[in-house]
Amino acid sequence: MANSITLFMLWLSVISTVHHVKLIAHGSTGGESTRFYDFKVQTKRVTKLCNSKDIVTINGMFPGPVVYAQEDDRIIVKVTNKTPFNVTIHWHGVRQRLSCWYDGASTITQCPIQSGQSFTYNFSVVQQKGTFFWHAHVSWLRGTVYGAMIVYPKTGVPYPFKFPYQEHIIILGEYWMKDLQKIEYDTLASGGPPPIADAYTINGHPGPNYNCSTNDFHQVDVIPGKTYLLRLINAGLNTENFFAIADHKLTIVEADAEYTKPFTTDTVMIGPGQTLNVLVSADKPVGKYSMAAAPYKSGRFVLYQNVSAIAFFNYIGAPSNSLYTPAKLPKLDDKLVVKTVMDGLRSLNQVNVFREIDENLFITIGLNVQKCHSKTPKQNCQAQDGVLAASMNNISFVNPNISILEAYYKKIKGIYTEDFPDMPPKFYDFVNGAPNNITYDTQSLNGTKTKVLKYGSKVQLILQDTGIVNPENHPMHFHGHSFYVVGYGTGNYNPLIAQFNLVDPPYMNTIGVPVGGWAAIRFVADNPGVWYMHCHIDIHKSWGLGVVFIVHNGKGELESLPHPPPDLPQC
Repeated sequence: MANSITLFMLWLSVISTVHHVKLIAHGSTGGESTRFYDFKVQTKRVTKLCNSKDIVTINGMFPGPVVYAQEDDRIIVKVTNKTPFNVTIHWHGVRQRLSCWYDGASTITQCPIQSGQSFTYNFSVVQQKGTFFWHAHVSWLRGTVYGAMIVYPKTGVPYPFKFPYQEHIIILGEYWMKDLQKIEYDTLASGGPPPIADAYTINGHPGPNYNCSTNDFHQVDVIPGKTYLLRLINAGLNTENFFAIADHKLTIVEADAEYTKPFTTDTVMIGPGQTLNVLVSADKPVGKYSMAAAPYKSGRFVLYQNVSAIAFFNYIGAPSNSLYTPAKLPKLDDKLVVKTVMDGLRSLNQVNVFREIDENLFITIGLNVQKCHSKTPKQNCQAQDGVLAASMNNISFVNPNISILEAYYKKIKGIYTEDFPDMPPKFYDFVNGAPNNITYDTQSLNGTKTKVLKYGSKVQLILQDTGIVNPENHPMHFHGHSFYVVGYGTGNYNPLIAQFNLVDPPYMNTIGVPVGGWAAIRFVADNPGVWYMHCHIDIHKSWGLGVVFIVHNGKGELESLPHPPPDLPQC
């Protein structure tokens, strides 16, 4: 990694060769250049955990190639599907300003790229910089189809913290020995919960805690006395993770690609879809220290893999055969650590969030048990004699057969409705008094319902976790927009006592709604198009924990959805 942004372009050309990525730059080196990438979706045989199987990859890499750019650059990625599976690529955290067609959410903004087809994503990272990532947005292919996306500041614009000696990407993930799409299919067919992951991974490696993995680990070699920037990404499917480095402090300086006031902690909790940049000083005695990832067990009735993934923070000069110092991680259900980190996140500068609200929505989120209608209930209704589902305001989202964006643009009737409710159908003690037995009404409604917003609307969302089946932390991700997290707390949201921060709240794209609690977010609906909000725990998304917002056009070309690209995939 280069130690100066002024060397960025030279370094970028070297990286592009290493990652087998075609990259051409046009224009100035201060941003607003064009970066070209060529993604081949293909299978690759891998051996892990004493087991070999074919996985879906980009360019045969796991994790996939890193996409590099600078703020305001245009990124063009040609994706060619050489597998028998449908695929799309979502550019997670990129706000896709006036480029909704390239957001990559299957059946939301595009039909999937079918076998043998290609589609070229073409978008700009307008006024954005930091750590992002890309991943498949079809079925559970995201389990292996993911990679980092790093957007640097414009040339000459420094970081708002001491420049690190080196930067390293750390991607947390999960690994299953069985085929991911079959796991999803079998889980949905059973009506019950999914199996636990066979292993957690750090940059695709499980580490020595697992079978046949003594040498299957990632290692960061460091020089004593130097400071390093770690770009943490949680690309996992179904698990939120604690992360720590033995005997070392982590100083958070960025969350979800937005700078934060520096905040130092021993451990972070990072949910699927979230990114954190942390500074780490190599200021301990020369040795080998473990970097560990373990699950945050927020759900009482959820089973987790309880073996930690291990990587190494290795001081140059340490004996190669030296024992490593193990990282100390909190108890799996330690909510205080999660709250402490969230309390510490503040925007770097004062922002003064808007106070007048045009749309005030109260949305319950959580799991449901739907009634069993199968003739073989023992095989298909394995959740309290019912079928597990998930919902927002008691609506379980159903993916349509064609993309909602195309239906909206072409005014195709019957694909979706515009009647997503602004509040739940019933109010009760959402956290403590919710029914927890199938003999009560735990049924949700199925539908492809959307919420329409006028261009420029100032929106407040209260996201309330529920205990209908199992209260747990939900990492809620919003496409096309970032939002200010102005408040959060435990229990039922009470507007009379809720405390909001409208001065320097963090600006995020994925918020972990506290287990048995609530989160309040605010955003301006200033990006026309169709935008998905969903839980980034994939089984919850598969069960229907999502909703679509349609933002109407404003005035003029700069406030209107452009025409679809000519190569837009067809269903």
